[in-house]
Amino acid sequence: MALFKKSGKITAAAQAVNSDFILAAIQDGVVTISADGVIRSFNPAAAAMTGWNSQEAVGLDYRSVLKLLDSQAKPLPDQVNVFAQSLMTGQITKDSGSVLQTRNNKNLAVSIIVSPVIDPSSGQPNGSVVAVFRDISKEKEDEARRSDFISTASHEMRTPITAIEGYLALALNPKTAQIDERGRSLLEKASVSTKHLGELFRDLLTSSKAEDGRLITYPSVVDAGKIIEQVAEAARFHAQEKGLELTFAVNSEQTGGKVVRPLYYVYADPNRIQEVFQNIIDNAIKYTMAGQVEVRLTGDNNTIQIQVKDTGGGIKAEDIPHLFQKFYRVDNSTTRTVGGTGLGLFICRKIIELYNGRIWVESEYGKGSTFFINLPRLSTQQAEEMLQQQATTVSPLDGTPG
Repeated sequence: MALFKKSGKITAAAQAVNSDFILAAIQDGVVTISADGVIRSFNPAAAAMTGWNSQEAVGLDYRSVLKLLDSQAKPLPDQVNVFAQSLMTGQITKDSGSVLQTRNNKNLAVSIIVSPVIDPSSGQPNGSVVAVFRDISKEKEDEARRSDFISTASHEMRTPITAIEGYLALALNPKTAQIDERGRSLLEKASVSTKHLGELFRDLLTSSKAEDGRLITYPSVVDAGKIIEQVAEAARFHAQEKGLELTFAVNSEQTGGKVVRPLYYVYADPNRIQEVFQNIIDNAIKYTMAGQVEVRLTGDNNTIQIQVKDTGGGIKAEDIPHLFQKFYRVDNSTTRTVGGTGLGLFICRKIIELYNGRIWVESEYGKGSTFFINLPRLSTQQAEEMLQQQATTVSPLDGTPG
């Protein structure tokens, strides 16, 4: 130890030895990438997982070593690649749904967290990032077995449930059956409960697929503003039925001396993000007894943000950290009256995370809540280039891949 001490301080050489020792002992892959996308450090666990020797990997562009694929085994574009996003935005990014292709073309399910490196003198990101990733193939296999059981059970149960719903509908139809008012009341209650059970099985199927990466998604370049506006417009009638006011606003931008409505392009499956927007807005209406629901779309060069603010009962502070967990439901008089499966927000989180986004809530109990959804934004130039690439992959004669 004396060799490394000078005036009671540990030298840079000692710090390097300590760092190398720690990185070698960590079982997770640890990689440092500089602002120009070049790998600067590569620990032994990263080498073992990727098949790249540390000496070979250091100095290469991260894209040639850390190849991420989507659920269809296609390379991830920068817009949803956690490494590219963290380098570009200087923010922490996470991903547990992508696949890492090794040097030997083996595909590993991985969990990745990429964090910006903070300059100690300024307290600001210095442009570099450090990534920690681990092989979760075993966990994915276990999840798949559990999901297969849930999927099979849910599918088998949905068949008789659908038949029961049909018989109840026939029994309640005055053209096919004559029943007294008490009998009708009992059948209507049975019909409501049966529909709720059907929704539970449907959500179970969706959530199990979302957990193990089997959720079908077809991402493309879409204008999120157009989708959220359509969802808000469709929900307005339901809000009015409850005596609520629903408003929708888009932040304007200054372009060439003119105030214009911006195009908020994202790379996502339009049907999936519409499902999320609809769920969040419907929930705001469902749990708001009086007042209004405000939907706002805003963003900057890198991110779009959807805000859904309500004047409902709010959420207690102790419930907020668990709100997006599977089967978690806030226990209060309103939720007991309204009902639900406890899977909706969990599914929303899983879908948003598919596109490297984030969803969270801020709330004050008794004063309402605001749900936030962030998604990586594409510039107009990026969107046009990606649309052109999509067009060139389809034959203009028969519409099949060229």
